[in-house]
Amino acid sequence: MPGTPHAGLRPIAEVARDLDISPDHLEPYGRDKAKVHLDVLRAGDRKPGKLILVSAITPTPAGEGKTTTSIGLAMGMHRIGKRAALALRQPSMGPVFGRKGGATGGGLSKVEPSNTINLQFTGDFHAITAAHNLLAAAIDNRLYFRDFDLDPTRILWKRALDMNDRALRRIVIGLGGHSQGVPRESGFDITAASEIMAILCLSESLADLRERIDRILVGYAGDGSAVLAKQLGVTGSMTAILKEALLPNLVQTRESTPAFIHGGPFANIAHGCNSVLATRMAMATADYAVTEAGFAFDLGGEKFLDLKCRSAGLNPSAIVMVATIRALKMHGGVPLSEITRPDPAAVERGLDNLAAHLDAAEHFGKPLVVAINQFGTDTDEELGVVHAFCKGRNVPCSAADVFGSGGAGAIDLAEKVVAAASYPETPYKPLYPLDWPAEKKIEQIARVVYGASGVSIQQAAEQKLRKAEKQGYGRLPICMAKTQDSLSDDPKLRGRPQGFTLHVRDIEIAAGAGFLVALTGEIRRMPGLPLRPAGERIDVDADGEIVNLT
Repeated sequence: MPGTPHAGLRPIAEVARDLDISPDHLEPYGRDKAKVHLDVLRAGDRKPGKLILVSAITPTPAGEGKTTTSIGLAMGMHRIGKRAALALRQPSMGPVFGRKGGATGGGLSKVEPSNTINLQFTGDFHAITAAHNLLAAAIDNRLYFRDFDLDPTRILWKRALDMNDRALRRIVIGLGGHSQGVPRESGFDITAASEIMAILCLSESLADLRERIDRILVGYAGDGSAVLAKQLGVTGSMTAILKEALLPNLVQTRESTPAFIHGGPFANIAHGCNSVLATRMAMATADYAVTEAGFAFDLGGEKFLDLKCRSAGLNPSAIVMVATIRALKMHGGVPLSEITRPDPAAVERGLDNLAAHLDAAEHFGKPLVVAINQFGTDTDEELGVVHAFCKGRNVPCSAADVFGSGGAGAIDLAEKVVAAASYPETPYKPLYPLDWPAEKKIEQIARVVYGASGVSIQQAAEQKLRKAEKQGYGRLPICMAKTQDSLSDDPKLRGRPQGFTLHVRDIEIAAGAGFLVALTGEIRRMPGLPLRPAGERIDVDADGEIVNLT
């Protein structure tokens, strides 16, 4: 029947009890999920748990399984007697119906109820979309009544939709005569790229959420001065829409490990991390909080540290870098059709990509562990190549069969991560100070994390940087918008590209979120569907169950 809980799932109140969360702090959504009140962060005086960041090598069509490994690691920690909780992002329906399909783990290493999480879940994405579009509607309403000084040719705020739709990237609105509005160019961003999403995920409280929404830069007046969302008069209503969405969601893994799933900005066009509140809640209620950041370390990992941790004052205890033998072979030049054939030499060649991400992560001064997300086609010789490489770098390495064995397949990984996190805590090292010029911050990320030989900032982007500095936004950190398929801004360059120049074509000011967005290469804030999207195979069977979603 529709809505029937997954077999074996415990009532969510029991899962909450494992974290000493009272039923009074829960807003249940059925038996298997609940919103958790922020009072939990103020209840008790236990020491915050250790924060574990899970990142990965550059993604390939072979798959890396970062979420699957994160879930398996948390379950493995439970297997060795540690109190652990997950803090993960919610999937966007764009990729769910697009290229990726579901994003709740795989095999025996999943969070449940996976179908619900992959789709509407508790409605957070819908609330973010509605709040975003309310502001857009208010902007056009002011233009229509002409009671506000806002230049229609310099409006920055678009509309949002949680779906891949390339036809909406650039549109003309307000057609149909005077009563239909003011004609102008606009467009849509996917909800995961909305600044409202970034704001919700970086907010520390309802008051902080409201203040950040007030600061959103929506456009410019006729005299060139900045127009902020607060001046449109609807930020109170936007906050009201988001009041419940701000509360983290609690679910569980297939082995009943607690999981806070909240927020879902993309890492290639936003900051790629779950909410600060969900992370704090996992740390407040468990001894180990396992979280992930989107795509590879060059995107999600760097932003987790330079944006999220800097904003919230978080300090991870260890970084786990996920790799697969299959992906390493693709980085070593093997086509997708041949990745199941044993090829230790290709694995050796592909290690350049893993090395690049380890080199970048070392700049932040945190202990590293390499996790090999194991597949049945991996050979001992191929695994040995990675183990030998890691031994040569003095980095612990563990092969984890979490897809096939769940938490039992991650016991060795859990032990190595716990050991790495046991070193005395030291503050992580940001990649750059905030008082550097924006161009220098961008170049530091490009050279140190991507391995670029230089940066080319186009004239239009340079002019926007100068304007941002004059308006007082020059001290903001940088959120790079870059392809996830390469360390460079060219998605065709796998492995560890050398001698390339990073091209910055545009700059956006995310004043509410608190960062400048540097758009590189051909990256878009609204994805398109592939030739054969996942939405063509998803269905509902005769019993009302969703099928083929993962």
